[in-house]
Amino acid sequence: MSGFASLRLAVSAALIGLALVSPHAGIVGPAVAAQVGTVGPSGLPLPRFVSLKAGKVNSRIGPGVNYPVDWLYLKPGLPMEIIQEYDNWRRVRDADGAEGWINQSLLSGHRTAIAAPWQRGKPAKINILADPEAGARTVAIVEPGVIGSIKRCNGEWCEMSFAGTSGWVSQSQLWGAYPGESVEN
Repeated sequence: MSGFASLRLAVSAALIGLALVSPHAGIVGPAVAAQVGTVGPSGLPLPRFVSLKAGKVNSRIGPGVNYPVDWLYLKPGLPMEIIQEYDNWRRVRDADGAEGWINQSLLSGHRTAIAAPWQRGKPAKINILADPEAGARTVAIVEPGVIGSIKRCNGEWCEMSFAGTSGWVSQSQLWGAYPGESVEN
């Protein structure tokens, strides 16, 4: 394993509780950009967010079991962005930008989100509010990188559940819901 892959493994696992294992030192080829608002062969929109269904999910360098495993995800509920479809395989991107192919049977339509993953390692806190408005009473505070379950989003705010505590988070503070997107989970 290269030094970069080892560093990525350690940083990712430590910061968001996600364990990744890379048996390859190579880097995945260039991403195939999905056009916003397109519909994939499944009839569902591309790109779109889903989550990992299982606690052990292989991400491969191509769409099939004959392709080598590039990453091993060990965190059920982790949000993933589907950016491409081929047969029953989905090309996904994680919050760190890593891409790979995962069989659709290992993905769930249940929506989850990561609180401000871009602020990991900074002395930032994300307030969970009682109501969907700035200045509402704070019911909890979470660290950047914490994963929660989306109950619903109205385009500006998402009602989330973090380890049993529910409240509202600004949609701009989440990775797992697009800006302006409405979600009913």
